[in-house]
Amino acid sequence: MRLVFSCGSRSAGHNLWRSPAPIGDNRFDMRNQNSPQPLASLQTPLTRRGFVAGLAAFSIAAAAQPANPDSRRILVGSDTNDGILSFAWDPATGKIAPEGIAAKVSQSTWIQLSPDRHYLYVACELEEFEGKPTGAVASYAVSNGKLRPISAVSSTGRGTCHLTTDHTGHVVICANYTGGSSAAFVANNGKLTAPSWSEHYKGYPDHGPIADRQEAAHAHFASLSPDNRFVYINDLGADKIHIYKLDASTGVLTPAGSYEAQPGDGPRTLHFHPARQVAYCVNELNSTVQVLTWNASDGSLHPLQRVSLLPNSPAPAGVTNTGCDAVLTRDGRFAYFANRGEDFIMSFHIEPASGMLKPFAGDPRIPSGGTTPRNFVLDPTERWMLVANQKSGNLSVFARNPKTGELSREGKNYPAATPMCIVFV
Repeated sequence: MRLVFSCGSRSAGHNLWRSPAPIGDNRFDMRNQNSPQPLASLQTPLTRRGFVAGLAAFSIAAAAQPANPDSRRILVGSDTNDGILSFAWDPATGKIAPEGIAAKVSQSTWIQLSPDRHYLYVACELEEFEGKPTGAVASYAVSNGKLRPISAVSSTGRGTCHLTTDHTGHVVICANYTGGSSAAFVANNGKLTAPSWSEHYKGYPDHGPIADRQEAAHAHFASLSPDNRFVYINDLGADKIHIYKLDASTGVLTPAGSYEAQPGDGPRTLHFHPARQVAYCVNELNSTVQVLTWNASDGSLHPLQRVSLLPNSPAPAGVTNTGCDAVLTRDGRFAYFANRGEDFIMSFHIEPASGMLKPFAGDPRIPSGGTTPRNFVLDPTERWMLVANQKSGNLSVFARNPKTGELSREGKNYPAATPMCIVFV
Protein backbone atom coordinates (compact mmCIF):
# COMPACT_ATOMS: atom_id res chain seq x y z
CA MET A 1 0.00 0.00 0.00
CA ARG A 2 1.28 3.40 -0.99
CA LEU A 3 1.10 6.47 1.19
CA VAL A 4 1.74 10.08 0.33
CA PHE A 5 1.57 13.13 2.61
CA SER A 6 2.04 16.66 0.91
CA CYS A 7 0.35 13.14 2.87
CA GLY A 8 -0.47 11.45 -1.70
CA SER A 9 -1.30 7.98 -2.71
CA ARG A 10 -2.24 5.00 -0.59
CA SER A 11 0.01 2.84 -2.67
CA ALA A 12 3.77 4.09 -1.57
CA GLY A 13 4.22 3.84 2.12
CA HIS A 14 7.54 5.58 2.61
CA ASN A 15 6.72 8.91 0.94
CA LEU A 16 4.31 10.96 3.00
CA TRP A 17 4.73 14.53 1.83
CA ARG A 18 4.68 15.34 -1.88
CA SER A 19 4.74 18.28 -4.29
CA PRO A 20 3.51 21.74 -3.32
CA ALA A 21 -0.21 22.45 -3.47
CA PRO A 22 -1.60 25.19 -5.64
CA ILE A 23 -2.52 27.30 -2.60
CA GLY A 24 0.56 28.33 -0.66
CA ASP A 25 3.88 26.47 -0.58
CA ASN A 26 3.25 23.16 1.17
CA ARG A 27 6.43 21.28 0.27
CA PHE A 28 7.46 19.13 3.19
CA ASP A 29 9.56 16.02 2.55
CA MET A 30 8.95 13.31 5.16
CA ARG A 31 10.84 10.49 3.45
CA ASN A 32 13.72 10.47 5.92
CA GLN A 33 11.76 11.63 8.91
CA ASN A 34 11.53 9.29 11.89
CA SER A 35 10.33 12.05 14.19
CA PRO A 36 8.66 15.39 13.54
CA GLN A 37 10.94 18.06 12.06
CA PRO A 38 9.83 21.45 13.43
CA LEU A 39 10.80 24.83 12.11
CA ALA A 40 13.13 26.56 14.55
CA SER A 41 10.88 29.59 14.85
CA LEU A 42 8.04 27.37 16.09
CA GLN A 43 9.83 25.99 19.15
CA THR A 44 8.75 28.49 21.80
CA PRO A 45 9.10 26.64 25.12
CA LEU A 46 6.06 26.15 27.36
CA THR A 47 6.75 25.66 31.05
CA ARG A 48 4.45 23.55 33.21
CA ARG A 49 3.96 26.38 35.71
CA GLY A 50 3.02 28.90 33.05
CA PHE A 51 0.74 26.42 31.33
CA VAL A 52 -1.17 25.42 34.46
CA ALA A 53 -1.51 29.03 35.60
CA GLY A 54 -3.36 30.00 32.44
CA LEU A 55 -5.24 26.74 31.90
CA ALA A 56 -8.61 27.60 33.42
CA ALA A 57 -9.04 31.01 31.84
CA PHE A 58 -7.81 29.85 28.44
CA SER A 59 -10.05 26.77 28.50
CA ILE A 60 -13.18 28.76 29.27
CA ALA A 61 -12.39 31.40 26.64
CA ALA A 62 -11.60 28.80 23.97
CA ALA A 63 -14.75 26.82 24.67
CA ALA A 64 -16.98 29.89 24.59
CA GLN A 65 -15.48 31.55 21.51
CA PRO A 66 -17.52 30.86 18.35
CA ALA A 67 -16.00 30.40 14.93
CA ASN A 68 -14.96 33.57 13.16
CA PRO A 69 -18.22 35.13 11.82
CA ASP A 70 -16.21 36.72 9.01
CA SER A 71 -14.96 33.39 7.65
CA ARG A 72 -14.66 33.49 3.87
CA ARG A 73 -13.11 30.09 3.28
CA ILE A 74 -13.78 26.45 4.11
CA LEU A 75 -11.33 23.57 4.10
CA VAL A 76 -12.57 20.06 3.32
CA GLY A 77 -10.77 16.87 4.27
CA SER A 78 -10.85 14.37 1.40
CA ASP A 79 -10.48 10.58 1.43
CA THR A 80 -8.38 10.75 -1.75
CA ASN A 81 -4.82 11.54 -2.75
CA ASP A 82 -5.87 15.08 -3.63
CA GLY A 83 -5.52 16.31 -0.07
CA ILE A 84 -7.34 19.10 1.74
CA LEU A 85 -9.60 21.06 -0.59
CA SER A 86 -10.16 24.81 -0.32
CA PHE A 87 -13.39 26.65 -1.17
CA ALA A 88 -14.34 30.31 -0.99
CA TRP A 89 -17.41 30.88 1.19
CA ASP A 90 -20.01 33.64 0.86
CA PRO A 91 -22.04 33.84 4.11
CA ALA A 92 -24.53 36.25 2.54
CA THR A 93 -25.66 33.82 -0.18
CA GLY A 94 -24.46 30.43 1.06
CA LYS A 95 -22.50 29.92 -2.15
CA ILE A 96 -19.11 28.23 -2.33
CA ALA A 97 -16.50 28.24 -5.09
CA PRO A 98 -13.51 25.89 -5.51
CA GLU A 99 -10.05 27.36 -4.93
CA GLY A 100 -7.93 24.25 -5.46
CA ILE A 101 -5.89 22.13 -3.07
CA ALA A 102 -4.80 23.69 0.20
CA ALA A 103 -2.42 20.85 1.12
CA LYS A 104 -1.49 17.50 -0.41
CA VAL A 105 -2.19 15.13 2.47
CA SER A 106 -3.53 11.66 1.65
CA GLN A 107 -6.80 10.38 3.10
CA SER A 108 -7.37 13.46 5.26
CA THR A 109 -10.51 11.98 6.81
CA TRP A 110 -10.73 14.47 9.69
CA ILE A 111 -9.40 18.00 10.09
CA GLN A 112 -9.56 20.12 13.25
CA LEU A 113 -8.58 23.70 14.01
CA SER A 114 -6.82 24.52 17.27
CA PRO A 115 -8.92 26.63 19.68
CA ASP A 116 -6.90 29.74 18.79
CA ARG A 117 -7.43 28.94 15.06
CA HIS A 118 -3.69 29.20 14.34
CA TYR A 119 -3.12 25.50 13.58
CA LEU A 120 -4.85 22.71 11.69
CA TYR A 121 -4.49 19.07 12.73
CA VAL A 122 -5.20 16.28 10.26
CA ALA A 123 -6.13 12.63 10.82
CA CYS A 124 -4.88 10.51 7.90
CA GLU A 125 -6.76 7.22 7.63
CA LEU A 126 -3.82 5.24 6.32
CA GLU A 127 -2.80 1.60 6.42
CA GLU A 128 0.92 2.43 6.38
CA PHE A 129 3.11 5.35 7.46
CA GLU A 130 6.91 5.45 7.13
CA GLY A 131 6.90 1.73 6.30
CA LYS A 132 4.95 0.72 9.41
CA PRO A 133 1.33 -0.46 9.75
CA THR A 134 -0.10 2.74 11.18
CA GLY A 135 -1.94 5.90 10.25
CA ALA A 136 -0.65 9.43 10.79
CA VAL A 137 -1.44 12.78 12.38
CA ALA A 138 -0.18 15.94 10.68
CA SER A 139 -0.11 19.60 11.67
CA TYR A 140 -0.20 22.84 9.68
CA ALA A 141 0.11 26.52 10.45
CA VAL A 142 -2.92 28.51 9.25
CA SER A 143 -2.54 32.05 7.93
CA ASN A 144 -5.27 33.78 5.93
CA GLY A 145 -6.72 30.39 5.13
CA LYS A 146 -3.40 29.15 3.69
CA LEU A 147 -1.62 26.09 5.12
CA ARG A 148 2.06 25.59 5.88
CA PRO A 149 3.19 22.13 7.08
CA ILE A 150 4.82 21.81 10.49
CA SER A 151 5.03 18.13 11.48
CA ALA A 152 3.66 14.61 11.01
CA VAL A 153 3.82 11.66 13.39
CA SER A 154 2.63 8.08 13.62
CA SER A 155 -0.85 7.72 15.08
CA THR A 156 0.17 4.32 16.61
CA GLY A 157 -2.65 2.51 14.79
CA ARG A 158 -4.20 1.96 11.37
CA GLY A 159 -7.22 3.77 10.06
CA THR A 160 -6.88 7.08 11.92
CA CYS A 161 -10.42 8.39 11.43
CA HIS A 162 -10.81 11.19 13.99
CA LEU A 163 -8.91 13.59 16.18
CA THR A 164 -9.55 16.54 18.45
CA THR A 165 -7.66 18.98 20.63
CA ASP A 166 -8.25 19.62 24.29
CA HIS A 167 -9.74 23.03 25.10
CA THR A 168 -6.30 24.58 25.61
CA GLY A 169 -4.98 23.36 22.26
CA HIS A 170 -1.95 21.83 24.01
CA VAL A 171 -3.04 18.19 23.57
CA VAL A 172 -4.15 16.41 20.39
CA ILE A 173 -5.96 13.07 20.70
CA CYS A 174 -6.70 10.67 17.84
CA ALA A 175 -8.85 7.57 17.36
CA ASN A 176 -7.66 4.71 15.13
CA TYR A 177 -10.57 2.68 13.76
CA THR A 178 -8.81 -0.27 12.12
CA GLY A 179 -6.12 -0.39 14.78
CA GLY A 180 -8.63 -0.30 17.64
CA SER A 181 -6.52 2.23 19.51
CA SER A 182 -6.10 5.86 20.47
CA ALA A 183 -3.16 8.13 21.19
CA ALA A 184 -2.37 11.58 22.56
CA PHE A 185 0.29 14.08 21.54
CA VAL A 186 1.53 17.35 22.97
CA ALA A 187 1.45 20.26 20.52
CA ASN A 188 3.81 23.19 21.06
CA ASN A 189 3.03 25.98 18.60
CA GLY A 190 1.56 23.35 16.29
CA LYS A 191 4.53 20.98 16.41
CA LEU A 192 3.47 17.48 17.45
CA THR A 193 5.59 15.40 19.78
CA ALA A 194 5.85 11.64 19.70
CA PRO A 195 2.84 10.08 21.49
CA SER A 196 2.58 11.10 25.14
CA TRP A 197 0.08 8.27 25.69
CA SER A 198 -1.53 5.46 23.71
CA GLU A 199 -3.75 2.44 24.29
CA HIS A 200 -4.91 -0.52 22.22
CA TYR A 201 -8.36 -1.85 23.11
CA LYS A 202 -9.85 -5.32 23.35
CA GLY A 203 -13.20 -5.97 21.73
CA TYR A 204 -15.69 -8.70 22.51
CA PRO A 205 -14.06 -12.10 23.31
CA ASP A 206 -15.27 -13.47 19.96
CA HIS A 207 -17.30 -10.77 18.25
CA GLY A 208 -20.14 -8.43 19.09
CA PRO A 209 -23.82 -8.73 18.09
CA ILE A 210 -23.07 -7.17 14.68
CA ALA A 211 -20.45 -9.74 13.76
CA ASP A 212 -19.11 -8.13 10.59
CA ARG A 213 -18.65 -4.73 12.26
CA GLN A 214 -17.76 -5.78 15.80
CA GLU A 215 -15.14 -8.44 15.13
CA ALA A 216 -12.62 -6.29 17.04
CA ALA A 217 -12.33 -3.00 18.89
CA HIS A 218 -12.82 0.06 16.67
CA ALA A 219 -12.02 3.44 18.22
CA HIS A 220 -14.01 6.02 16.29
CA PHE A 221 -14.18 9.38 18.07
CA ALA A 222 -12.37 11.41 20.72
CA SER A 223 -14.01 14.16 22.78
CA LEU A 224 -13.34 16.31 25.83
CA SER A 225 -15.57 17.15 28.78
CA PRO A 226 -16.56 20.83 28.99
CA ASP A 227 -14.18 21.37 31.93
CA ASN A 228 -11.25 19.76 30.04
CA ARG A 229 -10.70 17.19 32.81
CA PHE A 230 -11.89 14.04 31.02
CA VAL A 231 -11.34 12.42 27.62
CA TYR A 232 -13.86 10.08 25.98
CA ILE A 233 -13.05 7.53 23.25
CA ASN A 234 -16.04 5.98 21.48
CA ASP A 235 -15.35 2.31 20.68
CA LEU A 236 -17.81 1.11 18.04
CA GLY A 237 -16.48 -2.45 18.04
CA ALA A 238 -16.69 -3.00 21.81
CA ASP A 239 -19.92 -1.06 22.51
CA LYS A 240 -18.07 1.16 24.99
CA ILE A 241 -17.01 4.71 25.64
CA HIS A 242 -13.62 4.64 27.37
CA ILE A 243 -13.20 7.43 29.94
CA TYR A 244 -9.89 8.98 31.06
CA LYS A 245 -8.63 11.75 33.27
CA LEU A 246 -6.50 14.21 31.31
CA ASP A 247 -3.30 15.86 32.43
CA ALA A 248 -3.39 18.79 30.03
CA SER A 249 0.20 19.80 30.75
CA THR A 250 1.76 16.43 29.84
CA GLY A 251 -0.81 14.88 27.50
CA VAL A 252 -1.05 11.76 29.68
CA LEU A 253 -4.43 10.02 30.08
CA THR A 254 -5.34 7.93 33.15
CA PRO A 255 -8.24 5.40 33.06
CA ALA A 256 -11.40 6.63 34.79
CA GLY A 257 -13.93 3.92 33.90
CA SER A 258 -16.16 3.38 30.91
CA TYR A 259 -19.72 3.70 29.71
CA GLU A 260 -21.23 0.40 28.57
CA ALA A 261 -23.55 0.89 25.60
CA GLN A 262 -26.28 -1.56 24.73
CA PRO A 263 -25.00 -4.56 22.76
CA GLY A 264 -25.01 -3.80 19.05
CA ASP A 265 -25.20 0.00 19.48
CA GLY A 266 -21.80 0.76 17.99
CA PRO A 267 -21.25 4.17 19.70
CA ARG A 268 -19.70 6.44 17.05
CA THR A 269 -19.68 10.10 18.16
CA LEU A 270 -20.17 12.05 21.41
CA HIS A 271 -21.09 15.73 21.68
CA PHE A 272 -21.59 17.69 24.90
CA HIS A 273 -24.35 20.24 25.43
CA PRO A 274 -22.85 23.76 25.61
CA ALA A 275 -24.55 24.64 28.92
CA ARG A 276 -25.92 21.50 30.60
CA GLN A 277 -24.32 18.35 31.96
CA VAL A 278 -25.68 16.29 29.09
CA ALA A 279 -24.02 14.54 26.14
CA TYR A 280 -25.39 12.99 22.94
CA CYS A 281 -23.97 9.72 21.62
CA VAL A 282 -24.81 8.70 18.05
CA ASN A 283 -24.95 4.92 17.77
CA GLU A 284 -23.92 3.94 14.27
CA LEU A 285 -25.07 0.35 14.05
CA ASN A 286 -28.74 0.87 14.93
CA SER A 287 -29.20 4.56 14.04
CA THR A 288 -30.12 5.69 17.54
CA VAL A 289 -29.06 8.58 19.77
CA GLN A 290 -28.38 7.92 23.44
CA VAL A 291 -28.79 11.03 25.57
CA LEU A 292 -26.49 10.80 28.60
CA THR A 293 -26.10 12.75 31.80
CA TRP A 294 -22.52 13.69 32.59
CA ASN A 295 -21.18 13.58 36.15
CA ALA A 296 -18.59 16.35 36.38
CA SER A 297 -17.04 14.97 39.57
CA ASP A 298 -15.90 11.61 38.15
CA GLY A 299 -16.56 11.95 34.42
CA SER A 300 -19.08 9.12 34.32
CA LEU A 301 -21.95 8.94 31.81
CA HIS A 302 -25.47 7.67 32.57
CA PRO A 303 -28.46 6.94 30.27
CA LEU A 304 -31.20 9.56 30.20
CA GLN A 305 -33.11 9.09 26.92
CA ARG A 306 -32.92 7.00 23.78
CA VAL A 307 -34.33 8.06 20.42
CA SER A 308 -34.37 6.46 17.00
CA LEU A 309 -33.39 8.38 13.90
CA LEU A 310 -35.29 6.06 11.56
CA PRO A 311 -38.79 6.60 10.19
CA ASN A 312 -41.48 4.08 11.10
CA SER A 313 -41.62 2.73 7.55
CA PRO A 314 -39.15 -0.04 6.65
CA ALA A 315 -35.97 0.92 4.81
CA PRO A 316 -36.01 0.36 1.05
CA ALA A 317 -34.72 -2.99 -0.13
CA GLY A 318 -30.96 -3.21 -0.05
CA VAL A 319 -30.51 -0.10 2.14
CA THR A 320 -28.56 -0.36 5.39
CA ASN A 321 -28.96 2.59 7.73
CA THR A 322 -26.12 3.77 9.96
CA GLY A 323 -26.12 6.77 12.29
CA CYS A 324 -23.24 9.16 11.81
CA ASP A 325 -22.56 12.68 13.05
CA ALA A 326 -24.19 15.37 15.21
CA VAL A 327 -24.39 19.17 15.36
CA LEU A 328 -25.58 21.23 18.33
CA THR A 329 -26.28 24.96 18.10
CA ARG A 330 -24.24 27.35 20.25
CA ASP A 331 -27.30 28.35 22.28
CA GLY A 332 -28.07 24.69 23.05
CA ARG A 333 -31.64 24.88 21.69
CA PHE A 334 -31.36 22.58 18.67
CA ALA A 335 -29.61 19.36 17.68
CA TYR A 336 -29.21 17.71 14.29
CA PHE A 337 -28.14 14.17 13.48
CA ALA A 338 -27.00 12.58 10.21
CA ASN A 339 -28.01 9.13 9.02
CA ARG A 340 -26.49 7.22 6.11
CA GLY A 341 -28.34 4.70 3.97
CA GLU A 342 -31.57 6.64 3.59
CA ASP A 343 -29.26 9.71 3.73
CA PHE A 344 -30.94 12.42 5.77
CA ILE A 345 -30.43 15.03 8.47
CA MET A 346 -32.91 14.87 11.38
CA SER A 347 -33.78 17.95 13.45
CA PHE A 348 -34.58 18.08 17.18
CA HIS A 349 -35.50 20.63 19.80
CA ILE A 350 -33.46 20.32 22.99
CA GLU A 351 -35.66 20.65 26.08
CA PRO A 352 -34.20 23.50 28.16
CA ALA A 353 -34.58 21.92 31.60
CA SER A 354 -33.48 18.35 30.90
CA GLY A 355 -31.44 18.42 27.68
CA MET A 356 -33.64 15.67 26.24
CA LEU A 357 -34.53 15.58 22.55
CA LYS A 358 -37.88 16.26 20.89
CA PRO A 359 -38.16 15.79 17.10
CA PHE A 360 -39.41 18.69 15.02
CA ALA A 361 -43.12 18.53 14.24
CA GLY A 362 -44.20 17.14 10.90
CA ASP A 363 -41.35 15.51 9.01
CA PRO A 364 -38.12 16.25 10.93
CA ARG A 365 -35.92 14.66 8.26
CA ILE A 366 -34.54 16.38 5.17
CA PRO A 367 -32.55 14.64 2.41
CA SER A 368 -28.82 15.21 2.85
CA GLY A 369 -28.40 16.34 -0.76
CA GLY A 370 -26.29 13.35 -1.72
CA THR A 371 -25.16 9.88 -0.71
CA THR A 372 -23.52 9.05 2.64
CA PRO A 373 -23.48 12.26 4.73
CA ARG A 374 -20.18 11.72 6.55
CA ASN A 375 -19.90 15.09 8.32
CA PHE A 376 -21.97 18.26 8.51
CA VAL A 377 -21.53 21.65 10.17
CA LEU A 378 -23.23 24.98 10.75
CA ASP A 379 -21.48 28.01 9.35
CA PRO A 380 -20.34 30.64 11.92
CA THR A 381 -23.57 32.66 11.47
CA GLU A 382 -25.63 29.45 11.98
CA ARG A 383 -27.73 30.54 8.96
CA TRP A 384 -26.41 27.73 6.78
CA MET A 385 -25.89 23.98 7.17
CA LEU A 386 -23.13 22.38 5.07
CA VAL A 387 -23.13 18.63 4.47
CA ALA A 388 -20.21 16.53 3.18
CA ASN A 389 -21.76 13.69 1.15
CA GLN A 390 -18.94 11.19 0.91
CA LYS A 391 -20.01 8.69 -1.75
CA SER A 392 -21.77 11.09 -4.10
CA GLY A 393 -18.76 13.45 -3.96
CA ASN A 394 -20.55 16.70 -3.22
CA LEU A 395 -21.11 19.40 -0.63
CA SER A 396 -24.70 20.44 0.01
CA VAL A 397 -25.66 23.82 1.51
CA PHE A 398 -29.03 24.28 3.24
CA ALA A 399 -30.50 27.55 4.48
CA ARG A 400 -31.42 27.59 8.18
CA ASN A 401 -33.68 29.80 10.28
CA PRO A 402 -31.65 30.55 13.45
CA LYS A 403 -34.80 31.41 15.44
CA THR A 404 -36.82 28.30 14.65
CA GLY A 405 -33.98 25.92 13.80
CA GLU A 406 -35.77 24.88 10.61
CA LEU A 407 -33.68 23.73 7.66
CA SER A 408 -34.71 24.21 4.04
CA ARG A 409 -35.70 20.94 2.44
CA GLU A 410 -33.60 21.54 -0.67
CA GLY A 411 -30.02 22.71 -0.82
CA LYS A 412 -27.42 23.78 -3.33
CA ASN A 413 -24.91 21.15 -4.43
CA TYR A 414 -21.23 21.60 -5.26
CA PRO A 415 -18.77 18.90 -6.40
CA ALA A 416 -16.01 17.85 -4.00
CA ALA A 417 -13.78 14.78 -4.18
CA THR A 418 -14.89 12.29 -1.50
CA PRO A 419 -15.53 14.96 1.16
CA MET A 420 -15.11 13.76 4.75
CA CYS A 421 -14.91 16.79 7.06
CA ILE A 422 -15.62 20.55 6.79
CA VAL A 423 -13.87 23.35 8.70
CA PHE A 424 -14.37 27.13 8.46
CA VAL A 425 -11.14 29.17 8.55
